[in-house]
Amino acid sequence: MAQLSDDCFAFGAKPMRIEDAVAQIAERFPLLADIETIPLHLADGRIAAQDVFAGHDLPPFANAAVDGYAVRFADLNPETETVLPVSGRLAAGAEAGTAQLSGAIRIFTGAPMPPGADTVFMQEDVRRDGDRVTLPPGLKRGANARPAGEDLGKGALAIPVGRRLRPQDLALAAATGHGHIAVRRRLRVALFSTGDELTEPGAPLRPGAIHDSNRVLLAILLTRLGVTVSDLGILRDDPTTLPGHLAEAARDHDLILTTGGVSTGEEDHVKAAVEAQGRLMLWRLAIKPGRPVAAGLVAGTPFLGLPGNPVAVYVTLLFVVRPLLARLGGAIYEPPLSWPVRAGFAYRKKAGRREFVRVSLARGADGTIEARKFPRDGAGVLTSLTESDGLVELPDDAVGIASGDTLAYYPHALLW
Repeated sequence: MAQLSDDCFAFGAKPMRIEDAVAQIAERFPLLADIETIPLHLADGRIAAQDVFAGHDLPPFANAAVDGYAVRFADLNPETETVLPVSGRLAAGAEAGTAQLSGAIRIFTGAPMPPGADTVFMQEDVRRDGDRVTLPPGLKRGANARPAGEDLGKGALAIPVGRRLRPQDLALAAATGHGHIAVRRRLRVALFSTGDELTEPGAPLRPGAIHDSNRVLLAILLTRLGVTVSDLGILRDDPTTLPGHLAEAARDHDLILTTGGVSTGEEDHVKAAVEAQGRLMLWRLAIKPGRPVAAGLVAGTPFLGLPGNPVAVYVTLLFVVRPLLARLGGAIYEPPLSWPVRAGFAYRKKAGRREFVRVSLARGADGTIEARKFPRDGAGVLTSLTESDGLVELPDDAVGIASGDTLAYYPHALLW
Protein backbone atom coordinates (compact mmCIF):
# COMPACT_ATOMS: atom_id res chain seq x y z
CA MET A 1 0.00 0.00 0.00
CA ALA A 2 1.44 3.38 -0.98
CA GLN A 3 1.93 5.87 1.82
CA LEU A 4 -0.94 8.34 2.05
CA SER A 5 -0.12 12.02 2.07
CA ASP A 6 -2.20 14.53 3.98
CA ASP A 7 -1.97 17.39 1.41
CA CYS A 8 -5.51 18.28 0.33
CA PHE A 9 -7.18 16.21 3.03
CA ALA A 10 -6.44 18.68 5.82
CA PHE A 11 -9.51 19.18 7.98
CA GLY A 12 -9.44 22.92 7.56
CA ALA A 13 -9.71 22.67 3.79
CA LYS A 14 -12.98 23.36 2.07
CA PRO A 15 -15.15 20.37 1.06
CA MET A 16 -13.93 18.58 -2.05
CA ARG A 17 -15.78 18.13 -5.32
CA ILE A 18 -17.10 14.59 -5.79
CA GLU A 19 -14.93 13.79 -8.80
CA ASP A 20 -11.76 15.13 -7.14
CA ALA A 21 -12.37 13.17 -3.95
CA VAL A 22 -13.16 9.93 -5.79
CA ALA A 23 -10.11 10.30 -8.04
CA GLN A 24 -7.73 10.93 -5.14
CA ILE A 25 -9.13 8.11 -3.02
CA ALA A 26 -8.94 5.75 -6.01
CA GLU A 27 -5.24 6.56 -6.41
CA ARG A 28 -4.66 5.35 -2.85
CA PHE A 29 -7.05 2.38 -2.91
CA PRO A 30 -5.48 -0.72 -4.50
CA LEU A 31 -7.06 -3.22 -6.86
CA LEU A 32 -7.74 -5.98 -4.35
CA ALA A 33 -9.71 -8.81 -5.90
CA ASP A 34 -7.85 -11.98 -6.85
CA ILE A 35 -8.51 -13.86 -10.11
CA GLU A 36 -10.40 -17.12 -10.41
CA THR A 37 -11.63 -19.08 -13.44
CA ILE A 38 -15.23 -20.27 -13.38
CA PRO A 39 -17.82 -21.76 -15.76
CA LEU A 40 -19.72 -19.26 -17.85
CA HIS A 41 -23.09 -20.00 -16.22
CA LEU A 42 -21.69 -18.88 -12.84
CA ALA A 43 -20.17 -15.63 -14.08
CA ASP A 44 -23.20 -13.33 -14.36
CA GLY A 45 -22.43 -10.04 -12.59
CA ARG A 46 -18.75 -10.85 -12.08
CA ILE A 47 -15.88 -8.67 -13.34
CA ALA A 48 -13.84 -9.92 -16.31
CA ALA A 49 -10.23 -10.24 -15.14
CA GLN A 50 -8.74 -10.60 -18.62
CA ASP A 51 -9.60 -9.65 -22.17
CA VAL A 52 -11.57 -12.40 -23.90
CA PHE A 53 -10.89 -12.95 -27.61
CA ALA A 54 -12.93 -14.85 -30.16
CA GLY A 55 -11.57 -18.38 -30.59
CA HIS A 56 -13.00 -18.60 -34.11
CA ASP A 57 -15.08 -16.62 -36.57
CA LEU A 58 -18.67 -15.95 -35.52
CA PRO A 59 -20.45 -17.43 -37.35
CA PRO A 60 -17.69 -19.95 -38.11
CA PHE A 61 -18.91 -20.49 -41.68
CA ALA A 62 -21.12 -18.75 -44.22
CA ASN A 63 -24.73 -19.77 -43.68
CA ALA A 64 -28.31 -19.08 -44.64
CA ALA A 65 -30.26 -16.50 -42.63
CA VAL A 66 -33.66 -17.83 -43.80
CA ASP A 67 -35.37 -20.93 -45.12
CA GLY A 68 -35.31 -20.80 -48.91
CA TYR A 69 -33.06 -21.43 -51.93
CA ALA A 70 -29.33 -20.74 -52.25
CA VAL A 71 -28.07 -19.62 -55.66
CA ARG A 72 -25.19 -17.92 -57.47
CA PHE A 73 -26.14 -14.31 -58.03
CA ALA A 74 -24.42 -14.48 -61.42
CA ASP A 75 -27.02 -17.08 -62.55
CA LEU A 76 -29.92 -14.65 -62.08
CA ASN A 77 -31.62 -12.59 -64.77
CA PRO A 78 -31.68 -9.03 -63.41
CA GLU A 79 -34.72 -8.00 -65.51
CA THR A 80 -37.14 -10.90 -65.28
CA GLU A 81 -37.85 -14.14 -63.44
CA THR A 82 -35.20 -16.85 -63.37
CA VAL A 83 -36.08 -20.56 -63.46
CA LEU A 84 -33.47 -22.92 -62.01
CA PRO A 85 -33.40 -26.64 -61.26
CA VAL A 86 -33.31 -27.66 -57.58
CA SER A 87 -30.25 -29.86 -57.30
CA GLY A 88 -29.89 -30.55 -53.59
CA ARG A 89 -30.93 -29.91 -50.03
CA LEU A 90 -29.02 -28.55 -47.00
CA ALA A 91 -30.27 -28.44 -43.41
CA ALA A 92 -28.60 -26.91 -40.36
CA GLY A 93 -25.76 -29.14 -39.20
CA ALA A 94 -25.02 -30.56 -42.66
CA GLU A 95 -21.69 -30.16 -44.39
CA ALA A 96 -21.69 -27.72 -47.28
CA GLY A 97 -19.80 -30.12 -49.53
CA THR A 98 -22.67 -32.61 -49.46
CA ALA A 99 -24.62 -30.48 -51.94
CA GLN A 100 -23.05 -29.51 -55.24
CA LEU A 101 -24.36 -26.23 -56.58
CA SER A 102 -26.06 -26.68 -59.93
CA GLY A 103 -28.95 -24.25 -60.21
CA ALA A 104 -30.58 -23.81 -56.77
CA ILE A 105 -30.14 -25.62 -53.45
CA ARG A 106 -33.03 -25.99 -51.02
CA ILE A 107 -31.55 -24.58 -47.81
CA PHE A 108 -32.69 -23.97 -44.23
CA THR A 109 -31.80 -21.34 -41.63
CA GLY A 110 -28.31 -21.91 -40.21
CA ALA A 111 -27.25 -24.40 -42.89
CA PRO A 112 -23.85 -23.78 -44.49
CA MET A 113 -23.86 -22.08 -47.85
CA PRO A 114 -22.89 -24.52 -50.62
CA PRO A 115 -19.63 -23.73 -52.45
CA GLY A 116 -20.23 -21.01 -55.03
CA ALA A 117 -23.58 -19.81 -53.63
CA ASP A 118 -23.75 -16.24 -52.40
CA THR A 119 -27.46 -15.34 -52.23
CA VAL A 120 -30.58 -16.88 -50.65
CA PHE A 121 -34.20 -16.37 -51.73
CA MET A 122 -36.81 -16.65 -49.00
CA GLN A 123 -39.18 -19.55 -49.62
CA GLU A 124 -42.15 -17.17 -49.40
CA ASP A 125 -40.86 -15.21 -52.41
CA VAL A 126 -40.50 -18.08 -54.89
CA ARG A 127 -42.66 -20.61 -56.74
CA ARG A 128 -41.64 -24.22 -56.87
CA ASP A 129 -42.94 -26.71 -59.42
CA GLY A 130 -41.51 -30.18 -58.96
CA ASP A 131 -37.74 -30.01 -59.25
CA ARG A 132 -37.67 -26.46 -60.59
CA VAL A 133 -38.00 -23.11 -58.78
CA THR A 134 -38.97 -19.69 -60.18
CA LEU A 135 -37.09 -16.76 -58.63
CA PRO A 136 -38.25 -13.11 -58.90
CA PRO A 137 -35.90 -10.32 -60.04
CA GLY A 138 -34.65 -7.52 -57.79
CA LEU A 139 -32.84 -9.36 -55.00
CA LYS A 140 -29.41 -7.96 -54.11
CA ARG A 141 -26.22 -9.98 -54.20
CA GLY A 142 -25.58 -11.56 -50.77
CA ALA A 143 -29.18 -11.21 -49.58
CA ASN A 144 -30.16 -13.50 -46.68
CA ALA A 145 -26.67 -14.99 -46.47
CA ARG A 146 -24.48 -14.51 -43.40
CA PRO A 147 -20.72 -14.53 -44.15
CA ALA A 148 -18.22 -16.19 -41.81
CA GLY A 149 -17.11 -13.70 -39.15
CA GLU A 150 -20.04 -11.36 -39.81
CA ASP A 151 -20.59 -10.98 -36.06
CA LEU A 152 -17.00 -11.23 -34.88
CA GLY A 153 -13.77 -12.31 -36.52
CA LYS A 154 -11.37 -14.86 -35.04
CA GLY A 155 -9.02 -13.17 -32.57
CA ALA A 156 -11.22 -10.07 -32.18
CA LEU A 157 -11.91 -8.69 -28.71
CA ALA A 158 -15.17 -10.14 -27.43
CA ILE A 159 -15.13 -8.94 -23.80
CA PRO A 160 -12.79 -6.24 -22.41
CA VAL A 161 -11.07 -6.67 -19.08
CA GLY A 162 -12.99 -4.89 -16.33
CA ARG A 163 -16.47 -5.37 -17.78
CA ARG A 164 -19.22 -6.40 -15.38
CA LEU A 165 -20.44 -9.50 -17.15
CA ARG A 166 -24.00 -9.68 -18.43
CA PRO A 167 -25.86 -12.64 -19.87
CA GLN A 168 -25.24 -11.36 -23.40
CA ASP A 169 -21.48 -11.13 -22.76
CA LEU A 170 -21.38 -14.70 -21.53
CA ALA A 171 -23.43 -15.87 -24.51
CA LEU A 172 -20.86 -14.22 -26.79
CA ALA A 173 -18.04 -15.97 -24.93
CA ALA A 174 -19.82 -19.29 -25.40
CA ALA A 175 -20.47 -18.63 -29.08
CA THR A 176 -16.79 -17.89 -29.70
CA GLY A 177 -15.51 -21.10 -28.15
CA HIS A 178 -15.14 -20.45 -24.41
CA GLY A 179 -16.56 -22.61 -21.61
CA HIS A 180 -14.88 -20.82 -18.69
CA ILE A 181 -13.86 -17.24 -17.97
CA ALA A 182 -11.35 -15.53 -15.67
CA VAL A 183 -13.08 -13.19 -13.23
CA ARG A 184 -12.22 -11.14 -10.17
CA ARG A 185 -13.15 -12.55 -6.81
CA ARG A 186 -16.16 -10.81 -5.30
CA LEU A 187 -15.21 -8.00 -2.94
CA ARG A 188 -15.85 -8.67 0.75
CA VAL A 189 -17.42 -5.67 2.48
CA ALA A 190 -17.80 -5.39 6.26
CA LEU A 191 -20.93 -3.36 7.06
CA PHE A 192 -21.62 -1.58 10.36
CA SER A 193 -24.06 1.00 11.59
CA THR A 194 -22.99 3.23 14.47
CA GLY A 195 -25.00 4.97 17.15
CA ASP A 196 -26.37 4.43 20.66
CA GLU A 197 -29.82 5.36 19.40
CA LEU A 198 -30.06 2.42 17.00
CA THR A 199 -32.13 -0.72 17.51
CA GLU A 200 -32.24 -3.79 15.27
CA PRO A 201 -35.18 -3.90 12.82
CA GLY A 202 -38.12 -5.72 14.34
CA ALA A 203 -36.96 -5.29 17.94
CA PRO A 204 -39.03 -3.25 20.45
CA LEU A 205 -38.13 0.43 20.58
CA ARG A 206 -36.96 1.85 23.88
CA PRO A 207 -37.43 5.58 24.55
CA GLY A 208 -35.09 7.68 22.36
CA ALA A 209 -34.27 4.82 19.99
CA ILE A 210 -34.90 4.31 16.28
CA HIS A 211 -34.76 1.22 14.12
CA ASP A 212 -31.64 0.83 11.99
CA SER A 213 -32.68 1.17 8.35
CA ASN A 214 -29.31 2.10 6.86
CA ARG A 215 -27.85 -1.39 7.11
CA VAL A 216 -30.87 -2.86 5.35
CA LEU A 217 -30.59 -0.30 2.55
CA LEU A 218 -26.85 -0.74 2.15
CA ALA A 219 -26.80 -4.53 2.35
CA ILE A 220 -29.38 -4.83 -0.42
CA LEU A 221 -27.80 -2.24 -2.73
CA LEU A 222 -24.28 -3.56 -2.18
CA THR A 223 -25.47 -7.05 -3.04
CA ARG A 224 -26.98 -5.68 -6.24
CA LEU A 225 -23.57 -4.19 -7.01
CA GLY A 226 -22.06 -7.67 -6.86
CA VAL A 227 -20.17 -7.64 -3.56
CA THR A 228 -20.31 -10.07 -0.63
CA VAL A 229 -21.64 -8.29 2.45
CA SER A 230 -20.82 -9.22 6.05
CA ASP A 231 -23.49 -7.60 8.22
CA LEU A 232 -21.62 -6.94 11.46
CA GLY A 233 -24.42 -5.16 13.25
CA ILE A 234 -24.50 -1.96 15.28
CA LEU A 235 -21.45 -0.36 16.85
CA ARG A 236 -22.09 1.74 19.92
CA ASP A 237 -20.71 5.25 20.35
CA ASP A 238 -17.85 4.07 22.55
CA PRO A 239 -14.44 5.55 21.68
CA THR A 240 -12.68 2.79 23.63
CA THR A 241 -14.16 -0.15 21.69
CA LEU A 242 -14.65 1.29 18.20
CA PRO A 243 -10.97 1.01 17.13
CA GLY A 244 -10.86 -2.68 18.03
CA HIS A 245 -14.05 -3.48 16.15
CA LEU A 246 -12.71 -1.74 13.04
CA ALA A 247 -9.36 -3.52 13.26
CA GLU A 248 -11.07 -6.89 13.61
CA ALA A 249 -13.20 -6.23 10.52
CA ALA A 250 -10.08 -5.22 8.58
CA ARG A 251 -8.52 -8.68 8.91
CA ASP A 252 -10.69 -10.55 6.41
CA HIS A 253 -12.49 -7.87 4.38
CA ASP A 254 -11.56 -5.73 1.40
CA LEU A 255 -13.54 -2.69 2.55
CA ILE A 256 -15.08 -1.49 5.81
CA LEU A 257 -18.26 0.55 5.34
CA THR A 258 -19.99 2.32 8.22
CA THR A 259 -22.84 4.80 8.57
CA GLY A 260 -23.08 7.53 11.17
CA GLY A 261 -20.52 8.95 13.56
CA VAL A 262 -18.39 10.78 10.98
CA SER A 263 -19.58 14.34 11.56
CA THR A 264 -18.20 16.86 14.09
CA GLY A 265 -20.37 16.20 17.14
CA GLU A 266 -18.98 15.21 20.53
CA GLU A 267 -20.46 11.71 20.09
CA ASP A 268 -19.06 11.21 16.59
CA HIS A 269 -16.14 8.88 17.29
CA VAL A 270 -15.59 7.06 14.01
CA LYS A 271 -12.95 9.43 12.62
CA ALA A 272 -10.84 9.11 15.75
CA ALA A 273 -11.25 5.32 15.70
CA VAL A 274 -9.96 5.20 12.12
CA GLU A 275 -6.96 7.34 13.00
CA ALA A 276 -6.21 5.08 15.96
CA GLN A 277 -5.84 2.10 13.60
CA GLY A 278 -4.63 3.76 10.43
CA ARG A 279 -5.04 7.04 8.61
CA LEU A 280 -7.91 9.30 7.63
CA MET A 281 -7.83 10.63 4.06
CA LEU A 282 -10.83 12.95 3.89
CA TRP A 283 -14.05 13.62 5.71
CA ARG A 284 -15.98 16.34 3.92
CA LEU A 285 -17.43 16.42 0.41
CA ALA A 286 -19.12 19.25 -1.45
CA ILE A 287 -22.34 17.28 -1.83
CA LYS A 288 -25.88 17.57 -0.47
CA PRO A 289 -27.15 15.37 1.01
CA GLY A 290 -24.04 13.60 2.21
CA ARG A 291 -21.36 16.12 3.18
CA PRO A 292 -19.72 14.15 6.03
CA VAL A 293 -17.99 11.22 4.26
CA ALA A 294 -14.83 9.78 5.81
CA ALA A 295 -12.27 7.80 3.82
CA GLY A 296 -9.07 6.19 4.96
CA LEU A 297 -7.29 2.98 5.91
CA VAL A 298 -7.80 0.75 8.94
CA ALA A 299 -4.86 -1.61 9.43
CA GLY A 300 -4.21 -1.37 5.69
CA THR A 301 -7.84 -2.05 4.67
CA PRO A 302 -9.81 0.68 2.87
CA PHE A 303 -12.47 2.35 5.00
CA LEU A 304 -15.47 4.50 4.05
CA GLY A 305 -17.70 6.14 6.62
CA LEU A 306 -21.03 7.42 5.30
CA PRO A 307 -23.43 9.88 6.94
CA GLY A 308 -26.16 8.68 9.26
CA ASN A 309 -29.20 9.96 7.38
CA PRO A 310 -30.69 7.41 4.95
CA VAL A 311 -31.06 9.73 1.95
CA ALA A 312 -27.44 10.82 2.36
CA VAL A 313 -26.46 7.13 2.53
CA TYR A 314 -28.35 6.48 -0.72
CA VAL A 315 -26.74 9.41 -2.56
CA THR A 316 -23.18 8.80 -1.35
CA LEU A 317 -23.39 5.09 -2.11
CA LEU A 318 -24.40 5.93 -5.66
CA PHE A 319 -21.91 8.69 -6.44
CA VAL A 320 -18.98 8.01 -4.08
CA VAL A 321 -18.92 4.36 -2.97
CA ARG A 322 -19.91 2.87 -6.30
CA PRO A 323 -16.92 4.19 -8.30
CA LEU A 324 -14.57 3.16 -5.50
CA LEU A 325 -15.99 -0.37 -5.46
CA ALA A 326 -15.22 -0.50 -9.17
CA ARG A 327 -11.63 0.51 -8.44
CA LEU A 328 -11.17 -2.09 -5.71
CA GLY A 329 -12.81 -4.84 -7.75
CA GLY A 330 -11.02 -4.21 -11.05
CA ALA A 331 -14.17 -3.07 -12.88
CA ILE A 332 -14.55 -0.43 -15.56
CA TYR A 333 -16.57 2.28 -13.81
CA GLU A 334 -19.69 3.18 -15.71
CA PRO A 335 -21.38 6.25 -14.19
CA PRO A 336 -25.15 6.00 -13.81
CA LEU A 337 -27.02 7.23 -16.86
CA SER A 338 -29.06 10.38 -16.64
CA TRP A 339 -31.73 11.84 -18.93
CA PRO A 340 -32.54 15.50 -19.56
CA VAL A 341 -35.79 16.56 -17.97
CA ARG A 342 -37.53 19.89 -17.57
CA ALA A 343 -37.66 21.35 -14.07
CA GLY A 344 -41.20 21.91 -12.80
CA PHE A 345 -40.00 23.89 -9.80
CA ALA A 346 -37.66 26.71 -8.74
CA TYR A 347 -34.92 26.12 -6.18
CA ARG A 348 -32.10 28.05 -4.52
CA LYS A 349 -28.78 26.50 -3.51
CA LYS A 350 -25.28 27.42 -2.40
CA ALA A 351 -22.56 27.65 -5.00
CA GLY A 352 -19.65 25.25 -4.62
CA ARG A 353 -21.52 22.02 -3.92
CA ARG A 354 -23.38 19.39 -5.91
CA GLU A 355 -26.98 18.87 -4.85
CA PHE A 356 -29.30 15.97 -5.59
CA VAL A 357 -33.00 16.72 -5.27
CA ARG A 358 -35.69 14.03 -5.04
CA VAL A 359 -38.36 14.44 -7.71
CA SER A 360 -41.35 12.78 -9.31
CA LEU A 361 -42.27 13.01 -12.99
CA ALA A 362 -45.55 14.42 -14.26
CA ARG A 363 -46.89 16.06 -17.41
CA GLY A 364 -46.90 19.81 -17.50
CA ALA A 365 -49.70 21.92 -18.92
CA ASP A 366 -48.16 21.63 -22.41
CA GLY A 367 -47.91 17.83 -22.15
CA THR A 368 -44.13 17.76 -21.64
CA ILE A 369 -42.75 15.54 -18.90
CA GLU A 370 -41.30 17.59 -16.05
CA ALA A 371 -39.67 16.90 -12.68
CA ARG A 372 -41.54 18.03 -9.59
CA LYS A 373 -39.70 18.37 -6.31
CA PHE A 374 -40.64 16.21 -3.34
CA PRO A 375 -42.17 18.61 -0.79
CA ARG A 376 -39.81 17.75 2.10
CA ASP A 377 -36.03 18.19 1.85
CA GLY A 378 -34.74 16.40 4.94
CA ALA A 379 -32.00 13.79 4.46
CA GLY A 380 -33.75 11.65 7.06
CA VAL A 381 -37.07 11.48 5.18
CA LEU A 382 -37.17 7.91 3.86
CA THR A 383 -40.51 8.47 2.14
CA SER A 384 -38.75 10.96 -0.12
CA LEU A 385 -37.12 7.87 -1.68
CA THR A 386 -40.16 5.62 -1.70
CA GLU A 387 -42.54 8.27 -3.05
CA SER A 388 -40.27 9.87 -5.65
CA ASP A 389 -39.23 8.63 -9.10
CA GLY A 390 -35.58 9.66 -8.95
CA LEU A 391 -33.01 12.37 -8.39
CA VAL A 392 -32.12 15.49 -10.33
CA GLU A 393 -28.60 16.87 -10.21
CA LEU A 394 -27.86 20.54 -9.57
CA PRO A 395 -24.33 21.48 -10.71
CA ASP A 396 -21.63 22.65 -8.30
CA ASP A 397 -21.46 26.22 -9.57
CA ALA A 398 -25.22 26.82 -9.81
CA VAL A 399 -26.90 29.06 -7.23
CA GLY A 400 -30.37 27.91 -8.16
CA ILE A 401 -32.64 26.75 -10.91
CA ALA A 402 -35.79 28.19 -12.43
CA SER A 403 -38.88 26.37 -13.57
CA GLY A 404 -38.29 25.30 -17.16
CA ASP A 405 -34.55 24.71 -16.81
CA THR A 406 -33.15 21.42 -18.11
CA LEU A 407 -31.75 19.10 -15.43
CA ALA A 408 -29.99 15.72 -15.38
CA TYR A 409 -32.46 13.13 -14.07
CA TYR A 410 -31.49 9.79 -12.51
CA PRO A 411 -34.46 7.38 -12.20
CA HIS A 412 -34.39 5.13 -9.13
CA ALA A 413 -35.55 2.18 -11.23
CA LEU A 414 -32.41 2.23 -13.43
CA LEU A 415 -29.74 3.11 -10.90
CA TRP A 416 -29.10 -0.32 -9.48
